[in-house]
Amino acid sequence: MKTAVPCYYHLDVEVSPERVGQVSRILAAHLRYWDLDNLVDPVCRGAELLLTAIDQHATDKRTSIEMWWNGQHLITAIGDDDRDLRPDQDLRGCLAHLAATSDGWGCCAPETGSKIIWFSQRARSGERVPLVRTGPAPRLRQVLQVPRDLPVAQLAASADGVLEGAR
Repeated sequence: MKTAVPCYYHLDVEVSPERVGQVSRILAAHLRYWDLDNLVDPVCRGAELLLTAIDQHATDKRTSIEMWWNGQHLITAIGDDDRDLRPDQDLRGCLAHLAATSDGWGCCAPETGSKIIWFSQRARSGERVPLVRTGPAPRLRQVLQVPRDLPVAQLAASADGVLEGAR
């Protein structure tokens, strides 16, 4: 059985029209490396739409892109530091597309004043794989001795008889 290892990827980039395609290829390469070939198209398309919108509307082009894979869900988050870029107005078309093509999405604003837009893709039913155990596996098991029904003297006598019969 194939098992999934939790994966994480982080990329900081300054968005420009030529960088959008490069970032898409980088994300696709990581998804293929993680054996998530079926998620390449929706994830790269969503990331391209958000990065293109940031390039067109934002004054601060620095963004951070993160991907988390936990064995069942891939979460992609794109964050920017532009306080003037409003998701409800400037990114409305991108958010509508993300809502239509992803299993979940959202937008949050940390205390730093930046914003993070995330979307998730779920592995389909035949593609789910169990996670690799992250905790340490026990090496020795301590077993408590069970009280014996027979006294030790009787066990020793029966063991002597078995040993004599084996000779």
